Amino acid sequence: MYITGTHFNYLQVCKRKLWLFVININMEHTSELVFEGKLVHENSYPQRSEKYEEIELDGIKVDYYDARNNVIHEIKKSNKIDRAHEWQLKYYIYVFERNGIIGTTGILEYPLLRKKSEIILSDIDRETIQEMEDKIKVIAESDICPDLQKSSICLECSYFDFCYSGEEEL
Repeated sequence: MYITGTHFNYLQVCKRKLWLFVININMEHTSELVFEGKLVHENSYPQRSEKYEEIELDGIKVDYYDARNNVIHEIKKSNKIDRAHEWQLKYYIYVFERNGIIGTTGILEYPLLRKKSEIILSDIDRETIQEMEDKIKVIAESDICPDLQKSSICLECSYFDFCYSGEEEL
């Protein structure tokens, strides 16, 4: 199993969501919020596709890579779960390093908010990523769905109906 940036993102957001994603129960195709995020990605920087590359490497897919400046650009609609976005981008940088592309940095971009954040990978982050990879593997190999962890972000999650079927809502 290739571990992807989505795995890292979901580990931060919800272990149940991660587990469902791993076993190929995908609900994103039914989510209007996910669709809006794709529109933001596709329409915010139309000139970038001429300048930068979209790269797939070891199971990850980077929105835009500026090879000249060695910078990964990751575009997000909202910064509500920015910690998950940061770790996703840090993982991308880690995968680049693992493939010999050293000195890569990242920029998290929130075009609707007109906000950018530079992301750098530290030695502590590298150790944390290895621990997170282990956690992802444990969740992925489990035969048991993690317990529901009620959170305010559940209301906007594409898995909401799945998780709250037969449950009391928030």
